[in-house]
Amino acid sequence: MTDQSLRPINNLRQLLEQRAEETPDRPFLFSEADGRQFSYAEFDAVVNRTAALLVSHGVQKGDVVSLLMPNSAEYVIAYFACWKLGALAGPVNSLLKPHELVYIISNSEAKVLLVHSDFMPTIESIRNDLPALRAAITFDDELQATHEVRPAHGLPETNVNKDDEAIIIYTSGTTGKPKGCLLTHGNVIANARQIVEWLNFTERDRLLTIMPLFHMNAVSVSTMSALYSGGSTVVSPKFSASRFWEIISSYQVTSFGSVATMLSILLTTYPEGVPENLKTDRLRFAMCGSAPVPAEVLKRFEETFNCLVIEGYGLSESTCRSTFNPPDERRRAGSCGLPIGNEMKVVDDDDREVADGSLGEIVLRGENILKGYYKNPDATAVAFRNGWFHTGDIGYRDPDGFFYIVDRKSDMIIRGGENIYPREIDEVLYQHPSVSAAAAVGVADPLYGEEVAAFIVLKDGATTTEDELITFCRQRLADYKCPKTVRFVKEIPKGPTGKLLKRELSSLGSFSST
Repeated sequence: MTDQSLRPINNLRQLLEQRAEETPDRPFLFSEADGRQFSYAEFDAVVNRTAALLVSHGVQKGDVVSLLMPNSAEYVIAYFACWKLGALAGPVNSLLKPHELVYIISNSEAKVLLVHSDFMPTIESIRNDLPALRAAITFDDELQATHEVRPAHGLPETNVNKDDEAIIIYTSGTTGKPKGCLLTHGNVIANARQIVEWLNFTERDRLLTIMPLFHMNAVSVSTMSALYSGGSTVVSPKFSASRFWEIISSYQVTSFGSVATMLSILLTTYPEGVPENLKTDRLRFAMCGSAPVPAEVLKRFEETFNCLVIEGYGLSESTCRSTFNPPDERRRAGSCGLPIGNEMKVVDDDDREVADGSLGEIVLRGENILKGYYKNPDATAVAFRNGWFHTGDIGYRDPDGFFYIVDRKSDMIIRGGENIYPREIDEVLYQHPSVSAAAAVGVADPLYGEEVAAFIVLKDGATTTEDELITFCRQRLADYKCPKTVRFVKEIPKGPTGKLLKRELSSLGSFSST
């Protein structure tokens, strides 16, 4: 592979600065929204200016800087500005409701928030609930935000090593309260290297970011991998089916990150294939994760657009990717692929490795696995018992080493790439005065993979409607977490210990209200 003669790299600042030194004029970042582009040297310079802005607000090594923005060049700049100082970037899901934002920003003890003006009214409304936050800085335009900051001729030297934290990203837990995953500089660099080496990315590759930058998929798969390979990345505000192939053609994209829902939407929008007069011959493959791609969708996408779909498996706790299906003749439909550099095995309830073909829990170990959960030693200890990270996913390995995910040990719902834990929804439903019992479950959906449905037992004599309960949830939860259908039942099945049998509910069928 070309352009991989990196000197020893201890942190993300060194990685960027080495690229800027060796290939200063090579394009690195393209902003699809406004046509801006940055060479490696130009990108390093704007990162330095933004880092100086953070320094002017007292940000030091080890501080958390929350990031609340839409996909943009500024989002990518903000990540690297944090890493220049040894600070932690804290991406915040922009779909969250105000009280959910309060929890994430407060729990991480963020000192500064870089925020797009679209979200500033929300931040101002909760500002009194964020006592640790020193400043909320509007960061729509890097030049405007940093114009009063003198150019940094030398940022503070920081002694940052591979074990120092680079990112704190929140993932929902089975208790309903999100947990802060601590990913180190070494984790991020290792996963970028693993992805690049497995998929043979080089300086000729140009990766498209349409997945949200508050998820590790966009950070690792299409941003950090581009940097590590010496290639380039295009950041788009969001997935747009109507403009998708135009973007692929205009920027000569070679690969993009996606979820199954996006592939389905593209098939519906372009049933005859790529529109005429658009050049997509450099497109190598679509990288797809979060949930398995239905076999028929994968087959039709590849036939319709002449573009391979390369499935992978991972989670925030593994930085992003732990497996990829090989982009060659070894690829196996239905499999999430082979480990790309970390160790992976399947174990029983006593943590004993099971035979090939037998179901068990997927466990991971390697340099891309998180350091731990922020200020949550109990959760960290449980997840890392016996020296392996326990994913909660059920699967098996075939005799040739390919892994297959068949179920989840937890009740987590994956809707269009977003992880949803039912308990958080249940707790909101229980707040409704008419609800005696509630259980949110995931049900199969042809577009999103899974959709949220809720079973409700009403209190004696109480009345409510499906629409009222859905509206009640929308006022308290991010829209993607809210039930789309509600079914009223006399009772919710329980096991001998009183635990709700949610899997039985998922198989009960129709979800029209009764």
